[in-house]
Amino acid sequence: MERKENAEIYLAGGCFWGTEHFLKQIRGVESTEVGYANSHVANPTYKEVCTGNTGAAETVKVVYNPQIVKLQLLLELYFQTIDPTSVNRQGGDSGLQYRTGIYYTDKEYLPVIEAAIHELAKAYADPIAIEIEPLVNFYAAEDYHQDYLDKNVNGYCHINPKLFELARKANM
Repeated sequence: MERKENAEIYLAGGCFWGTEHFLKQIRGVESTEVGYANSHVANPTYKEVCTGNTGAAETVKVVYNPQIVKLQLLLELYFQTIDPTSVNRQGGDSGLQYRTGIYYTDKEYLPVIEAAIHELAKAYADPIAIEIEPLVNFYAAEDYHQDYLDKNVNGYCHINPKLFELARKANM
């Protein structure tokens, strides 16, 4: 699975503001974009997604260099930011759009994802609730959601700020 070009994975971890900010700290992550994955409605708005009627999950598109950071490490770090047993809830946010999910565009990633989930499950008595599915679609969220915590330093975030430092040091 070694590749010279960048790869991408789509991660849903509750509110996408914190998830994006966390993932951007990891060396080898080339870019991120927040949006809505696997929606039943084309180009949904944030307001529509919040109704729960679109089926979309708040998701971060992660473009990364697999020569610098492996998918396995990205997933291990992502797992530290979520409650993987919680259904449709992360932190103080609840609703279908806040479910956790790993959405892939290349079926070659599936064995890595499944192995990571298998390892994660060993640490929990409750079943893992992370959705693992092929990416059907991804619609970029409105501009004000992009890089939200960079623009709003004291903005809401469900992720413990100490984890941002962990992400920065993870693969140094």
